[in-house]
Amino acid sequence: MKEYAKTFYKGVRWKKCRKAYIAYRVSVDGGLCEECHCRLGYIVHHKKAITEFNIDDPDITYNFDNLEYVCKNCHDMFDGHGVGHRGAAPLCIFDEEGQPISLREIDRLPPSEDGDVLPERPRPPD
Repeated sequence: MKEYAKTFYKGVRWKKCRKAYIAYRVSVDGGLCEECHCRLGYIVHHKKAITEFNIDDPDITYNFDNLEYVCKNCHDMFDGHGVGHRGAAPLCIFDEEGQPISLREIDRLPPSEDGDVLPERPRPPD
């Protein structure tokens, strides 16, 4: 979270707005993610991002028209909100034990001597 936004997101007004928006979305469709419509919402997202220049503009920060209730997976796909940005390739994959393997490192590895095939690079979601 950006330093200028910390006070905003901890504020009573935002917490009340967030709670009211979630209640509204629950009354509309049970609180489904407004992006994928498959999972329950988890985060109230600002469609037009909050910046240090508009954080004091209630039409941006508290306006229901600028909010959407999204699941964490969808939220992480928005630019600046997670590792799986739309159109960007993932930076790692996970082995059988759940340990991350850097795709940058895989690109630099020579072929293995025993003929093991490296995992295929996952594609970002459409």
